[in-house]
Amino acid sequence: MAKTSQVNRDNLRRELIAKHSKRRAELRAKLRDQNASIDVNLEAQKAFAKLPRNSCPTRKNNRCALTGRSKAYYNKFGISRIALRELALRGQLPGVRKSSW
Repeated sequence: MAKTSQVNRDNLRRELIAKHSKRRAELRAKLRDQNASIDVNLEAQKAFAKLPRNSCPTRKNNRCALTGRSKAYYNKFGISRIALRELALRGQLPGVRKSSW
């Protein structure tokens, strides 16, 4: 089980990302505009710097919904490999079964 503080920190990051995503998209569009002047680009960069660091989507860490484990995360299921195996062996994941040959 992961530390509760780590899980809470990642949950706060997700909230910040959702809160500031629209503003970040607007600023990104200004920066990518080829016809924009240098002054507009500088103001957009300053506005980016004022946004919270944790509002950047790359700072988000995917975690297992059951255990909070951050490594070996499967996007398709939203859980870690260990939790995936346990649920699959118990037959609690529809359409998934342990292979044997």
